Amino acid sequence: MGKFISYLKTKSFRNNLIAAALTVVVILLIAFFSLRYYTKHGQGLNVPVLKGMSIAKAVEKLEELGLRYEVDSVYIMDSPPGMVIDQDPNANTFVKDNRTIYLTVNAAQAPNVKFPEVEFKSLREVQALIESFGLKLGDTTYKPDPARDVVLQALFGGQPIKTGETLPKGSRIDLVLGDGQGNEEVEIPTLIGLTKDEVLLVLRHGAKLNLGIITYEGNITDSATAVVVKQTPFATDSVTKVQIGTPVNITLSNK
Repeated sequence: MGKFISYLKTKSFRNNLIAAALTVVVILLIAFFSLRYYTKHGQGLNVPVLKGMSIAKAVEKLEELGLRYEVDSVYIMDSPPGMVIDQDPNANTFVKDNRTIYLTVNAAQAPNVKFPEVEFKSLREVQALIESFGLKLGDTTYKPDPARDVVLQALFGGQPIKTGETLPKGSRIDLVLGDGQGNEEVEIPTLIGLTKDEVLLVLRHGAKLNLGIITYEGNITDSATAVVVKQTPFATDSVTKVQIGTPVNITLSNK
């Protein structure tokens, strides 16, 4: 133990201790400056304003600055196609060289949506419904019907459109509405022998009447081919007309 203490007091130990300390300091300095160089400490640039630019100009700007980029797309009806509508990081954010900038661009082509069921709903309800599907309300016209502002038919490009048909998002939908004046009388059609689909066509688009209660008679093997065997009201010698919008009840059978 005495020899070890004596060694600690020698010049040789002090020289070795100083050399070891200097070595540690040098290693730390090398590591520090190497890390600064690797991370380019204090070097970088501000992200330019890219929102509102065309994607071509935005990409050109980023490439000039040596920044990488990734592009995603969404569809916004009222924005020009191919325009940058969002960026991450935001403009004037300080970033390192070669940083990836994420761009969101407005798509050029509208995605398709399925048309919702709108018939016999109120105008206010249908307007909110079609807007929730990304569609726009176009023109409205009226035809005689007891119900006021109830949708009787939807049109796209002047042609009737059915529930479930696909349309480009942003399409304008025209509506045919009831005018609330249903006192006009129409002839009672004969529905005997018609299928349900044929009855709907006759009542809604021909006779201006509504389909009432549907009942079935006998063993129904195929509802699509079942035909009307009874209807109420039914034209007689004394009663041949009813008011517009009157419901007509039918009984279907496969007999």
